[in-house]
Amino acid sequence: MSTLVASSDVTAVEVSCGTDALKVVLADGRTVSVPLAWFPRLLDATAKQRADWELIGGGIGIHWEGIDEDILVASLLQPENYMRLPDDALQRTAPKRRRR
Repeated sequence: MSTLVASSDVTAVEVSCGTDALKVVLADGRTVSVPLAWFPRLLDATAKQRADWELIGGGIGIHWEGIDEDILVASLLQPENYMRLPDDALQRTAPKRRRR
């Protein structure tokens, strides 16, 4: 029996944005925190705009109407598969490879 959870099965139940991070509480109890720098619209938004979010697709995504931003929860767990991040941000999240 496999215990691996596919990222598409992961859903959000709560969202909060600080001045520098987006935090998402998942239905399985985990909390994911990512830099707002990954999402320029959120980074540039006011605190009121950041607080005005809604879950979409039963929690597979988050939508901010006022800034026209949609984020898939799966993209927070595996950003290298969903987003084009600056090289330095990817280096911090990608698995380390050994040189031969």
